[in-house]
Amino acid sequence: MEIETACVHGARDASQATGAVAVPIYQSATFAHPGFGQSTGYDYTRTRNPTTDHAARLVAALEGGAGASAFASGMAALSAFMELFSPGDELIATDDLYGGSIRLFDGLSAKNGVRARYVDSSDLSAVAAAVNEKTRAIFIETPTNPMMRVTDIAGVREIIGARDILLAVDNTFLSPYFMQPIALGADMVLHSGTKYLAGHNDTLAGFLVSKTPEMAERIHQLKNTIGGVLSPFDAFLVARGIKTLALRMEKSQANAMRIAVWLKDRPQVAKVHYVGLPEHPAHRLSRRQARGFGGMISFSVDSEATARRILDGIRLILYAESLGGTETLITYPVTQTHTAVPEPQRLARGIDGRLLRLSVGIEAVEDIIADLERAMA
Repeated sequence: MEIETACVHGARDASQATGAVAVPIYQSATFAHPGFGQSTGYDYTRTRNPTTDHAARLVAALEGGAGASAFASGMAALSAFMELFSPGDELIATDDLYGGSIRLFDGLSAKNGVRARYVDSSDLSAVAAAVNEKTRAIFIETPTNPMMRVTDIAGVREIIGARDILLAVDNTFLSPYFMQPIALGADMVLHSGTKYLAGHNDTLAGFLVSKTPEMAERIHQLKNTIGGVLSPFDAFLVARGIKTLALRMEKSQANAMRIAVWLKDRPQVAKVHYVGLPEHPAHRLSRRQARGFGGMISFSVDSEATARRILDGIRLILYAESLGGTETLITYPVTQTHTAVPEPQRLARGIDGRLLRLSVGIEAVEDIIADLERAMA
């Protein structure tokens, strides 16, 4: 089954007696037992729910995983992932991460005795040098947020070799439509399902997809114990959103390419970071490990005053913190997504007051460009 078809039919339940085309919303906290010692397979929604199971099966199918667990947010999924580790364990993490991930690693995880060591994971030699006897996982975000660096997933898998080290990939930016990290050697894939999977800026969701049934069951037990589960209604919204994932990803990517090329010629723009541009350092790697480049762009302008003029001047584009929806959003990482990252770390990664991030939506690209041009004037 091609992925465009899988987005629509990937978890279809042929046993549905009603013939419902859309997955039903089982808005029930608890389920009755047929009799003593008997169960329908559903007891309590924190553990399992038919609607939530459908969304999780769909995401697992798209990623090529053995199973998935659905969480109330991407951060809830990442928090459950971190419960796999014990005090004294270390993980190697991409240094250019979403600020919320860094906040979790350096705050709660460090408090619990699990240390994150940050490296430029696009440099495989830096990854190899960082691995030691305490390393239990390598956590990659690719392309990175917000600088759009790309990591060679298969290359990291080769570094790990036969060692007992998990390789986890945050695939939020590309979605399984454009990239499937498990096929490249990942053990686990994380999604903020709020973004491209749900796709409409109307729900929060998170997913952890596991390569093996054993790890899928372990994550399921963590989800059930911690309790940050996806609600049935939100699971319905995610499943509905995924039906148009292919169309949305293709349109946002086409728009992003047009906008990136346009931005390069603006006198106010100093640098454009978009993986789809042939001059991007990882363009060839991206073509090898992914089917597309996505709809995320970051760009630096000539001054902080210009950045703030753009934020104040947009009328169609929305100044907001999220990404991956139908609407084009612009974000100011220094005061939004990465405000919790200490300034020296931000500046070292190129995240300063001149950097803006665009999540390109599905509007007519001419209207998006006109809005940016007006705001830059």
